[in-house]
Formats: sequence, C-alpha cells, structure tokens
Amino acid sequence: MAVAKGKSRDAAARKRRQKAKEERLSLVLYRRPFITLHYFLLETVTNLKEWMSKLRERRGTVLLFLGVCSVVSITFYTAYYTEGAHQTHVHYLAKRFHWSVYWLILGIMSSCGLGTGVHTFLLYLCPHIINVTLAAYECGSTDFPEPPYPEHVICPQIVGTESITVWSIMSKVRLEACMWGIGTAIGELPPYFMARAARLSGTDPEDEDYEEFEDMLEQDSAQGCVPRAKLWVKDMVQRLGFFGILAFASIPNPLFDLAGMTCGHYMVPFWTFFGATLIGKVCVKMHIQKLFVIMVFSKHIVEQLLSLIGSVPRIGPSLQKPFHQYLEAQKKKLRNEGSTEAVNGNWLQWVFGWVLLVTIFLIVCSIIHSMAQTYAKRLQQQMQLKEKKKKKTKTK
Repeated sequence: MAVAKGKSRDAAARKRRQKAKEERLSLVLYRRPFITLHYFLLETVTNLKEWMSKLRERRGTVLLFLGVCSVVSITFYTAYYTEGAHQTHVHYLAKRFHWSVYWLILGIMSSCGLGTGVHTFLLYLCPHIINVTLAAYECGSTDFPEPPYPEHVICPQIVGTESITVWSIMSKVRLEACMWGIGTAIGELPPYFMARAARLSGTDPEDEDYEEFEDMLEQDSAQGCVPRAKLWVKDMVQRLGFFGILAFASIPNPLFDLAGMTCGHYMVPFWTFFGATLIGKVCVKMHIQKLFVIMVFSKHIVEQLLSLIGSVPRIGPSLQKPFHQYLEAQKKKLRNEGSTEAVNGNWLQWVFGWVLLVTIFLIVCSIIHSMAQTYAKRLQQQMQLKEKKKKKTKTK
C-alpha cells in the first residue's frame, strides 16, 4: 500500500511539473506578447538586483579587481601615448588584444548566449574567412593589412606572385578562429558547474535542462531518436572519460551541453573536462570548419559552382548573373577601385542583409522567451513554497 501511494504521489508530481512546464512554454511573443515582455523586464530587474547583491557581498574582491584594472589601464595608456621606440609595439599589441577579445566574446556567445546559442560562426567568423579567402586569390598574396581589418580588405599596391594555398589562408585566419574556438570552450562551462554544484549541495538548480537530464538518468531506455541520442552521449562520456569528451567536442554537436552536465554530475575533474573540450574545439573542430569554408570558396571551386549554376535549364543564366556581379564588385572593392553602388544594388546582397536581420531578430526573441519563462518558473516555485507552508500549518 505504501509503495502504491508513493508511486501515485510521484505520478501526480510529474503531472504537475509537466503542466507547469507547458504553462511556461506558452510564454512567447506570438502567443502572449504583453505578459511575455512584462515577465522579461521583471526577470531583467531581478537579475540586476541579484548581481548587485553578490557584488556587495564580495566588495573586497571587486575593489581589488578594479584597483588592478585601473593600474594596468593607466600604465598601458601612458605607454600608448608616450612617444618613443616602444610605441609601435604597444600599438600592435593593443590592436591584437582588441581583435582577440572580440572573437573570444563571439565564441562565448555562440555556446552560451543567455539560454540560447547565438550562431556567431555563420554570422561573423564564416563571412570573415570567406572575405580573406577571396582576397587572397584576387590579390595573389596574403600580405594585406594585419587584423583588425578596415571596412574591407584592400590588396597591397605591389601585386604578389606567391602561390596561394589552403594552408597559407588558414594561417592568415588562425588567430580569429582559435580565439573563437577558445570562447566556445569557455561557453560550455556553465552546464558543467551547474550540475557539479547541484551534486555537491544535493539540491536541484533552477534549470529545465538539468531537470530533463535528471529524468533521463532515471530512465534505463528511451523512445525516439533524440532521447536515445542523449542517452548514448551520456553513456559514451561516462565510459570513455577524457577521450569521450574529446570526441564529442571535435564535431559540431548540439548535444554537447549534455556532456557538460554528465561530467559535472559524475564529478569529472575540471581540467579533464575543460582540457578535452579546449583541445577538441580549438585543435580539431575549428580547423575542420575553417578548412571546409576555405576549400568551398577557393577560386577554382567558386568558378565551377558558377558554371554549374549557369548550366541549369531556363533559369540558369538569370541565377548566375547576380552571383557573377557580386563577385566582380567584391574584386573591385579589394583593389580599391570602388564599387559600393554595384554591391548595394545587387539583390543577392539585399537577400544576405535580410537573412542577417531575421537571424538577429529570432535570437533576440529567443532570449526574451527564455528570460520570461525563467521568471514564470520563479513565480511557480514561490506558489509551491506557499502551499507547503500552508500544509505544515494545517498539520500543526
């Protein structure tokens, strides 16, 4: 009897959790716009208050950090503007530092991003690699200005005669790609620390993904492709350890957050998890992605693709024309001959611009939805605490 009552209570609790989750997921802009925006603003204010209270608790550390940053900034500022032989090196280091931090932040946004990954590889890094690849073949050299580049890459006045290879282009974009890869590895740490803290404290964090992860741990088998894939990832990481993490970090893997949660839950050492993730994402995955983009947009491949587009019956020539115009305009821009009007007037450029705007809009909407649903979960937990207190007072 006691076992049956326990099972019925568990089933009722699961139904309540499922109903509460469905209510939270209904908080989207296209269904409930006003309450979604209201909860988003309230969650923003709540987070700001929590951050400010944490900063006040650690004000000694904060003051020390600000003091060190002030001393470093003043020293660097003085060296930057004081005339001397050192100024060239300081300016070079400043440019490289800003350029590296820019790509590092984009990498963190790609794998972390306030509950939703911002696809910064497709939006920023991939177009940058394409631009450098086209410039290298058109200029006949990779000796154009060091990053950060101006508005667009300009070929050197003396046209190079060096043979352009995939490896020379890869070395030209190595800094940007590696910093972006390091950022993606850093962005994978929150799920690891969340699961590790929950295991140490014995309490569940306020995160839906972790709740799903714990439900998955209780299941011996799962139905459907995605649940089975999740169980397989969990088993592989648990069995192979460092090499399992390395394998999953070395390929584009939307389930890698699950690997981080698994490592945190089973108390895998930090440097084992982060070291394997860093090696996989920077040394393997990033080079595969970079090599693929450079090979696809190399000169002979682009020419073959244009000829294939032109060979399509009836619509081929009309499709080929805007691509050809766009590439010609880009070549003139690389040689600083100016063709801004031609590029802006091309419908292909117009389509790319709108795709970028729509992507950014969807990312912003997903962030709003995530934060609104988090605030709704706070309210639900407060209601549950009140109900528990009422039951305790009644029993007394």
